[in-house]
Amino acid sequence: MREANGVSGNALIASADAARNTGIDLLRGLAIVLVILNHIGIRIPLKKTLLAEFLPRSFLSNLNYNGYEAVFVFFVISGFLIAGNALRRWGDLARIDIKTFYALRFSRIVPCLLLLVVVLSVLHALSVQDYVIDRPGQSLPRAVLAALGLHLNWYEGMTGYLPGNWDVLWSLSIEEAFYIGFPIVCLLTRRVWILAPLLVLLAVSMPWTHSALTGNEIWQEKAYLPGMSAIAIGIIGALLAKRWPVLPTALTRSLIIVGSLGMLAEMFGGRLLWPLMGDSILLLLTVSTMLVLIALQARPVSTLRGFGWLASWGRLSYEIYLSHMFVVYAVVRVYRATGSDIRWGFLWYLLALPLCWRLGKAVARFVSIPCERALRARLVGRTAAFDPRMASSR
Repeated sequence: MREANGVSGNALIASADAARNTGIDLLRGLAIVLVILNHIGIRIPLKKTLLAEFLPRSFLSNLNYNGYEAVFVFFVISGFLIAGNALRRWGDLARIDIKTFYALRFSRIVPCLLLLVVVLSVLHALSVQDYVIDRPGQSLPRAVLAALGLHLNWYEGMTGYLPGNWDVLWSLSIEEAFYIGFPIVCLLTRRVWILAPLLVLLAVSMPWTHSALTGNEIWQEKAYLPGMSAIAIGIIGALLAKRWPVLPTALTRSLIIVGSLGMLAEMFGGRLLWPLMGDSILLLLTVSTMLVLIALQARPVSTLRGFGWLASWGRLSYEIYLSHMFVVYAVVRVYRATGSDIRWGFLWYLLALPLCWRLGKAVARFVSIPCERALRARLVGRTAAFDPRMASSR
């Protein structure tokens, strides 16, 4: 590996890994596992397996059907990390270097996105099952434009679901559309006391912007404003974490307990809470996530015995998120081709999950890390190629 500024590449990677917040990686790891459990569970439900004889069916269903909620957790983490990294890099959101900000986002997001779009386009052209875009009103050129133009969520809302590998890009459309406007708003507002109320207004609008779209299930789930509200909550958390960088141990523990209980209540008690809270239930989830993030930032977790594997999922969450449907489709196809008994379906999870991690690891090693390093060095400069402060951003 080439040297940059007199420091070996391996040393820079080690420095970046050391700078990561293990607690936040664990939270991201949990979120990506829930996404994968959702996509496998749609096809091999855990509640129909032998596990239902030992565990409550409602618990197994919750393991399978919290993928959407997990994406909102990702939105909050994204806002928290990217705003936090911007605050550390520039000291104030009003001093963001817009060119550098966009270059860093481009370097991180675009290489894997382009590779995915190319691979999916080839599979569609070859008429490979599970990868063909064949719904009325949909086409490959239009799907490519939607993916690269950051409106795949809207495209699905208007035309229906795309194949699974395309479908996962709905959240990326929301996220990156937000970050196109974010530095501009920061530079225009210039003051936190102006920016913060705008973020709060966007955050608390979540229940109304989500409920207002009743009648189009896909668009209601994947509309821009609810997802952007979750990102705004993460940014609010980053601003609060900067204001109070160190918290008393008792308060930190309280935030983790309250936040964790709020997240668990939404994910595993949603049916009970829905009659009371309605669409505000997503606000409970996202604010609870923010509280946990503030606590983890104030009191970073260096190691947590027995959970290193989950933290590694968090470190690879972007690569796993974009690539995991290749594994899900392959495993499910083998499961069906072999005529496997649904009662033993849970065993196929044990095959799919490590394969998802392995594929994500390979994508990171051979695509995202070298491409991001090269692009950052070219677009921003050597000092940003392996900036440990940016290591935790998506």
